[in-house]
Amino acid sequence: MLTQITIHNYAIVETLELDLRQGMTVVSGETGAGKSIMLDALGLTLGDRADSDAVRDGAERAEVIATFDLSQIPQARQWLQSHDMDCDDECILKRVITREGRSRSYINGQPSPLALTRELGSYLIDIHGQHEHQRLLKKDHHRSLLDDFAGKAELAAQVRQRYQQWHRLTRQLREQTELSQEQTARVQLLSYQLEELDQLAINDDELAELEQEQKTLANAGDILSTGHQLLSLTDEGDNEHCIALLNHCQQLLVSLSDHSEALSPVTELLSSAQIQIEEASSELRHFLGRVEMNPQRQQYVEERLSTLYEIARKHRIHPQEIPTFHASLQQELNNLQRNDDELDQLAEQAEYARNRYQQLADRLSTARQRAAGKLSKAVDKQLHNLGMNAAHFDVALRPLQPEQQGLHGLEEVEFLISANRGQQARPLGKVASGGELSRISLAIQVITAQTSTTPTLIFDEVDVGIGGGIAEVVGRMLRELGERTQILCVTHQPQVASQGHQHLFVSKQAKRGHTLTRITQLDRDQRVHEVARMLGGIDITERSIEHAREMLMIISGVESSGQIAAH
Repeated sequence: MLTQITIHNYAIVETLELDLRQGMTVVSGETGAGKSIMLDALGLTLGDRADSDAVRDGAERAEVIATFDLSQIPQARQWLQSHDMDCDDECILKRVITREGRSRSYINGQPSPLALTRELGSYLIDIHGQHEHQRLLKKDHHRSLLDDFAGKAELAAQVRQRYQQWHRLTRQLREQTELSQEQTARVQLLSYQLEELDQLAINDDELAELEQEQKTLANAGDILSTGHQLLSLTDEGDNEHCIALLNHCQQLLVSLSDHSEALSPVTELLSSAQIQIEEASSELRHFLGRVEMNPQRQQYVEERLSTLYEIARKHRIHPQEIPTFHASLQQELNNLQRNDDELDQLAEQAEYARNRYQQLADRLSTARQRAAGKLSKAVDKQLHNLGMNAAHFDVALRPLQPEQQGLHGLEEVEFLISANRGQQARPLGKVASGGELSRISLAIQVITAQTSTTPTLIFDEVDVGIGGGIAEVVGRMLRELGERTQILCVTHQPQVASQGHQHLFVSKQAKRGHTLTRITQLDRDQRVHEVARMLGGIDITERSIEHAREMLMIISGVESSGQIAAH
């Protein structure tokens, strides 16, 4: 629950430190005194949008601190733990706003984005505003109220998430299917091209080898003729071939070397030349042994080369790029076939998401059906207590067609009212007057608050437009809620104010040329005078004081206390 709120330089509040207790706390004061300032400041700590105008004139920044006891709020403790924040029984929310319009939010001293602050705040406080009845004209609000009453807000969120997942996967599947249809033609073309290249079965070095072989076969006659001439000049001719001449040279050097050792290198060079010529002759003889006049082989080689050149022209590549091109086509086909497998997986995922959505939506529908009757009866009872004895409230569930089912489930939820016996229940906006709508709204808020797991409920002038005995009933309703949860109620009604467990009075005063707001916690005698003021206006009479005293005497458990330090 909310245990303390501290405000510095916010609006027309200079400094305020306010301790709050369990039960029903009423807040009253004259019009314009700033009764809602405390609630607005509290909203800032919960993540509401900030405005630089909120900073008090003459101050550089505004600061609001709200302290909560989490001992009875396990959801909030779990949330803090899951976000690696201090999760003791106390939680402190802080909001700082500068004159320049900058704003910072803190959770237990750690800077926090507003989205996270709002998420945590939803576990701490639920605010019911004076314009709540206007939201009752919207069917989306009807659905949210019913889901909250049924305790299925989390299930409704899961239905929304599953629908979004299903919708996203279905969209992806449709896009991929359309793309796959376009790829089918590409797969067919690739398959044909690959079949042709597979049959071609070219090796990486085959083109260069074939081109060289073609040159050899085409010039085999000249090669053999010239080659044999070379052999005859090296070592196969008559006495004038190279080897014979070198042998004769070496014989002559033998006789000369006897007269001079300086000719020894010449002998070695001639010997080396003879060895090299012999090796050259051997290589030439080996080569000529492989050369033959083979028209059939020549024709095959030339036809093979022609096929390779034709394939290269067909694909607009160089002939030597054929093996690489073949591999790239195979990779592309593999990728496309893998896409088909992924398409099958995506279809399975979309179907699973649809089934899961349907299961959750069915569960939500069942819960809504059970809760609709209970809510109708409970609101009927409260409406009768509020003076609408002939009214009948109905929560209508209209099944949607399959094509209409979506983010919010399988049915449409709408609140209907029959203000008089015998009249058919119709939508609230078409039947209820302004005053009736306020009472219907109040009845629904009280009923839904009874099932709320939020420990602190704020009612901001929800009793506008009612008075007399009905206001007393409203006060009893709120006090009853306050017996099991913390209630903060801003009110103009003395019948409501007299029901509070504690009473805060908001007033304005002039200080150093500025108008400031102060909040005082009233003791018993002060409460009597404030309720008398609310009963009789500016002039407080003995009769109004006596009336106020009687109203407070019948309320048990009134606690007295002194004035809170507030400036």
